[in-house]
Amino acid sequence: MNEEMVWVAQAQQGNDEAFTKLVEAYQTHVYNLCFRMLGEPESAEDAAQETFLRAYQHIHRYDQKRPFATWLLSIAAHYCIDRLRRRKFSMISVDQDEDEGGFELPDADAPSPESEAVRGEQRERMQGLLKRLDAVDRAAIIMRYWHDCSEAEIAETLNLTVSAVKSRLHRARRELAGLWQEAATRRDGDKSPRVKHERRPNESPAF
Repeated sequence: MNEEMVWVAQAQQGNDEAFTKLVEAYQTHVYNLCFRMLGEPESAEDAAQETFLRAYQHIHRYDQKRPFATWLLSIAAHYCIDRLRRRKFSMISVDQDEDEGGFELPDADAPSPESEAVRGEQRERMQGLLKRLDAVDRAAIIMRYWHDCSEAEIAETLNLTVSAVKSRLHRARRELAGLWQEAATRRDGDKSPRVKHERRPNESPAF
């Protein structure tokens, strides 16, 4: 039994110090998921605290055959999904590339002030697009492309089948790509059209 599972077992027996160690081990991971789901530091902090409170209250229900991280993230993801369904907007920070399926998320790590300005604009644009996704689709996208979760892990976390996860990821990526291109077309206005499959220097790699 590894150290983490020792902490879990002790926490299930009522050892608060052991649960504190679990919080310290996962607080950044949980906060990052909540922030990318909700897009606001204060909301993310509240969601992370609520996640650990619920985990503490239900630690006795945790099945040690299941990865603890998956169980914990499932609590965070479902809480954030519930919050998103109760409101009409969300701002999500985008900070990692993805090159699968013909659509890439903009890179937040810019090498120069000029590039940083471009990336900042791209992040704002993507924030506006991500908030238009269904809450569960958004969770799947974030877990896949920000937390590098497998389709099986996402399925377990969101209580979906693997085929449903694949379908949601495919649909969400197509929707994001279409919305991104639509926004770019509106922004360009009557400028000369871009040649398909080509992009300007510092342009988003989304196309």
